[in-house]
Amino acid sequence: MKWESEGSFMYGNYRREAEDLRAVVQHFCKKERLITAIIGHSKGGNVVLLYASKYNDVPTVINISGRFHLEKGIEGRLGKDFLQRIKQNGFIDIKNRKGKFEYRVTEESLMDRLTTDTHAACLLINENCRVLTIHGTMDKIVPAKDALEFARFIRNHRLHLIEGADHEYTSHQDELATVVLDFIRAVREDKYMHEQLQLCKRGANFIKSRV
Repeated sequence: MKWESEGSFMYGNYRREAEDLRAVVQHFCKKERLITAIIGHSKGGNVVLLYASKYNDVPTVINISGRFHLEKGIEGRLGKDFLQRIKQNGFIDIKNRKGKFEYRVTEESLMDRLTTDTHAACLLINENCRVLTIHGTMDKIVPAKDALEFARFIRNHRLHLIEGADHEYTSHQDELATVVLDFIRAVREDKYMHEQLQLCKRGANFIKSRV
């Protein structure tokens, strides 16, 4: 059975999605559950990094095929002169190859993407937060060179390139899963994880006191 979440799709919305993730983390913290890691793919990779840049309560962040330069890759999706057209009409409707409507990009959501500063977010991530970036060398949607930028600006960072993998890791699912799980296991075995649990519990007590 396939389940769809409520709400409407937005092209940008990075900051709001980071706050949605915050609500999920707080929910589990209130139940004294340890959040070992947050993981995001593509746009989700940017969201988990934005989260880590603002909240220092999850010890591990895994960015899978996130885009560093958010101002790039837009024309391929929205078409040429997208800024002029969206300012004129207020939106651009995206259709698939069969001409069927998929979603609407508003000027607000486009500007949200264009004003999201990935470089600044990377610099704000605490050095105690361990970040893994995974990227496929044959990714035609987000170039692998973006992964090198994350490695440049995140202090506690590990980069893992998967040779021959595309954006969806179509033929490299097992390798991707192995890399992710090995990294999480290594962090969970770290002696400092107990301190992170205490931090989470203190946050949960604070939340309870405010409810």
